[in-house]
Amino acid sequence: MGRFAIVDDDRIRRGECTDIYFERSDAVLSGSGLNPEVAMEVTASGIPGGFGILCGMEDVISLLEGIPLDMDAMPEGSLFHPREPVLRIRGKYRNFARYETAILGFLCHSSGIATAAASIKAMAGERKIFSFGSRRQHPAIATMVERSAWIGGVDGVSNTAAPEGIPLAGTMPHAFVMCYPSPGEAFLAFDRLSPPEVPRIMLCDTYCDEKRESLTGARCGAVGVRLDTPRSRRGDMRAILEEVRWELDAAGHQDVKLFLSGGVTREDVSRYRDIVDAFGVGGAIANAPVIDFAMDMVEKEGMKCAKRGKRSGAKQVWEFPDGGHLTLPEERTGPPGAVSLLRPVIRGGTVLSRPVIEEARRRVLARIPAIREDAIRGLRRAGTEGGEKGPKIPDSAQ
Repeated sequence: MGRFAIVDDDRIRRGECTDIYFERSDAVLSGSGLNPEVAMEVTASGIPGGFGILCGMEDVISLLEGIPLDMDAMPEGSLFHPREPVLRIRGKYRNFARYETAILGFLCHSSGIATAAASIKAMAGERKIFSFGSRRQHPAIATMVERSAWIGGVDGVSNTAAPEGIPLAGTMPHAFVMCYPSPGEAFLAFDRLSPPEVPRIMLCDTYCDEKRESLTGARCGAVGVRLDTPRSRRGDMRAILEEVRWELDAAGHQDVKLFLSGGVTREDVSRYRDIVDAFGVGGAIANAPVIDFAMDMVEKEGMKCAKRGKRSGAKQVWEFPDGGHLTLPEERTGPPGAVSLLRPVIRGGTVLSRPVIEEARRRVLARIPAIREDAIRGLRRAGTEGGEKGPKIPDSAQ
């Protein structure tokens, strides 16, 4: 093991990061002289919220490149539903069986983050969402976390290990403010010494009342004030936000924006989007539940088969112009006007196409309005069914 408790690229590529039963099964199949030609599909039976955003395909392709197999998959950034295959592999079973663990790990984790980001971005409407959660995950996967969040629709990320081209966001921690005799001196130093392209967003809840520090920040050149108030001290967060907004406006700082961070959830975005200009979201994106994908055999030696609870035979997912989906057996012709989503990616180990991160992001952003409508309906149902505990959806979210 290296300096840190992580698995290096080469071990993953050699199939040495796998569940032990794949190694044991491989040995027995080899001893039996069996290596059937199979088709296996990756599907998710249940997805919180009813939809997922496919992410992690770049890693899957890098893993399987050069292995004698064929792979078809939805484009990265595609929206999918339960029981729809997002990926299909054809080849000799023993050639790729040991990679199932890594394939699912890549897809489950990345897709979970991208799905959460899309859901939160949808609820935010025109407000900005920034990914601030890489510190909630192992640093070895920071690139994956930020890449997935960007594909999911966030407007920027905080970690410097993000893929090149993704905008970075963030100005100061509380410790920075505490290094100076007073918040005002910290703000003035930041304004004077930071490069001009860094936005003057001041963190205004270090020592005292958010209103007081926000007014100090505004007088020291802030274009925005960030409130990161701990939940143990928040009380009525809406009242705090409204008070800060009122006092900034009353002092002639109507152009100073409000930025909320610190344990922000999708429900918080729904509650405060009418008054907050941007949100820094941490764990709600980075710690999002994984998409519970499974990889199942659907054909063996050209014959359809499936274990209990799964559907036999290779399938194709067809998408209609309105975004609706229909799953049919692979050999069936698709409906008029619909396009097939599972497309050739690898043939005989040769990669035919790789994901382009900005294309994947555009696919997600194109679906955000529909996701938002579904999310608002779901939250309204939850509010009705949950009584006082249900989240309140402001009229401005309509």
